[in-house]
Amino acid sequence: MSQVATYFFTLFALAGERLDDRKDRGATAVEYGLMVGLIAVAIIGIVFALGGQLGEMFSTVTSGLENPGAAEEGTT
Repeated sequence: MSQVATYFFTLFALAGERLDDRKDRGATAVEYGLMVGLIAVAIIGIVFALGGQLGEMFSTVTSGLENPGAAEEGTT
């Protein structure tokens, strides 16, 4: 009788541990989702705040690639 009780106790303990792990996984997934969302919002805000400066920088790089001699003359 004690072997049967030990078997069921062990089975119950293992099942309880697996269910507890699933609870943590769900919470962790939600937390990661919130972090990714906040990072995306921060990146979008920075791009909008610096959009004009970034546009000018990319225009300068593009014109330098199209006409490399002019870019070197402009820096000296």
